[in-house]
Amino acid sequence: MLRYLIRRLGQALLVVAGVVVLTFVIMRLVPGDPAVAFTGPKATPEELAAAHRRFGLDDPIPVQLLDYVRDLLSGDWGISLHTKQPVRDDLYLAFPASLELVGTALVIAVVVGIPVGVLAARFKTKFPDIGVRLGSVLAVSVPVFWLALALQLVFASTLDWFPIAGEYDGELDTTSPLTLWTNITIVDALITGNWPIFTSTLHHLVLPALVVAAYPTGVIAQMTRAALIEEGGQDHTRLERALGFGETSILTRFALRPALNPVLSLIALVFAYSLVNGFLVEAIFNWPGLGRYAADSIRSLDTPAIAGVTLLVAVMYVLANLVVDILQGFVDPRTRAR
Repeated sequence: MLRYLIRRLGQALLVVAGVVVLTFVIMRLVPGDPAVAFTGPKATPEELAAAHRRFGLDDPIPVQLLDYVRDLLSGDWGISLHTKQPVRDDLYLAFPASLELVGTALVIAVVVGIPVGVLAARFKTKFPDIGVRLGSVLAVSVPVFWLALALQLVFASTLDWFPIAGEYDGELDTTSPLTLWTNITIVDALITGNWPIFTSTLHHLVLPALVVAAYPTGVIAQMTRAALIEEGGQDHTRLERALGFGETSILTRFALRPALNPVLSLIALVFAYSLVNGFLVEAIFNWPGLGRYAADSIRSLDTPAIAGVTLLVAVMYVLANLVVDILQGFVDPRTRAR
């Protein structure tokens, strides 16, 4: 297991190194002068020269790359051209809200998708299976912006069950100010016992989390169903049937654990997809996460901020895959030999 962990960690570090180099190359290929964007269109030649020296834009490309890597390792992710703040600080404020939204959506997707996939496999080709397949195809196919607007129209505007936008009721900042520990609002509210903000955040979280959860729920349900059906044709399941075990018992007690391997790999993929897909959901629901920060950065051609968002999403994807690889090593020892 230790050799397996070291091998997977080495592969993850290689991927991150490749992403760092690719991000640097993209930053240098984007049209425009970062110094002009930082100083403004009315900057004097002296101010432009000072900005060039500050960002090292006059140095040779290999020197710029080495400086970029050294700065990343030291925690310096550059200065945002539109907020004039360190990109690391901006991401520290924006990322927790996105993680809150995507994390809640993935919990919904796993809690709903796996049992629904088991149900479909148990009643293969029968009415429950047909319903699950149709529902999963619909969840995967529906455009996220359409689903977000439809839920807002029905459950926020018409029925008035949920708020239409925001992370929590802004008036609570005055009546029940929140003490920050992790910058994840719902976690901080739970830690500090701030129940007004906790309940308000849960209330605001329902609709955007359901929208983000739609795609991963459908994909996880389909993958669970396919993996269980494939596992049902293996020799060990035939033996279990011969020993008198029922189909439900075979699926849940014997087939589900090995069938979870491809599902775990899929969760890592849909995590990164949901994180990026959530940018549009954040814009529709006015959720204060990476989506708003990335949109502002793109509009202002803020290359350090865009690179920071890209690098953060890539690192989170690599970490998610690494966690899944470790879980697979514990769930199925056969994966350690790969």
